[in-house]
Amino acid sequence: MVLKLHSAPVGVGGAGLVALVLAEKQVPFQFVEVEMAKKQHKTPEFLAMHPFGQVPVIDDDGFTLYESRAICRYIAEKYPHQGTKLVPTGLQARALFEQAASVEFANFYPALTKVAMESLGKQRQGLPVDQAVLDAALVELSAKLDVYEVILSKQKYVAGNELTIVDLFHLSYAPLLAGAGIDVMTKESRPNVTRWWNELISRPTWIKVKEEGIKGTVN
Repeated sequence: MVLKLHSAPVGVGGAGLVALVLAEKQVPFQFVEVEMAKKQHKTPEFLAMHPFGQVPVIDDDGFTLYESRAICRYIAEKYPHQGTKLVPTGLQARALFEQAASVEFANFYPALTKVAMESLGKQRQGLPVDQAVLDAALVELSAKLDVYEVILSKQKYVAGNELTIVDLFHLSYAPLLAGAGIDVMTKESRPNVTRWWNELISRPTWIKVKEEGIKGTVN
């Protein structure tokens, strides 16, 4: 049976990451739309797949899995020789990969979330942005990116010189900031971060997911 991706149709956040990895690995999938406005993610049937009632969820021939980073790892490791290689092999390379994954989740993502919630989140809710809160969040995120600049001055990607799913994890919400007038990912003072970021957002797979949303590759 073909893999099923249960999610809202918008190609951002965790669902967008899963769709991106599926595209990079050239894995066909069926998209099953979850209508969040109708609370379909809170039905007993959906909660049987995801007890927290969130998206995305995959069903791979009866094997269900939730949490986008776990799903991306599963896909990348199930198809190691198909499409783009996204998980390294070898003890030391894998250790550096896990290190980078921890950095993204514990440092970059929390700082990014504060910026996104105060800017994009408030705007979508029709609430006024607290500029002081936003400025403080931007200072925190910029400090993290200053460290990224040091890391990326020594290697091409965050886990070494090969692209991995950890690089792709950074595409969850950060690309939306530029559209909100927040240009934090491409600063002249951080040329290596800018180089890395421009490469990520120029990947054809990402451009397609961003423009088309999430669409299955099989009916």
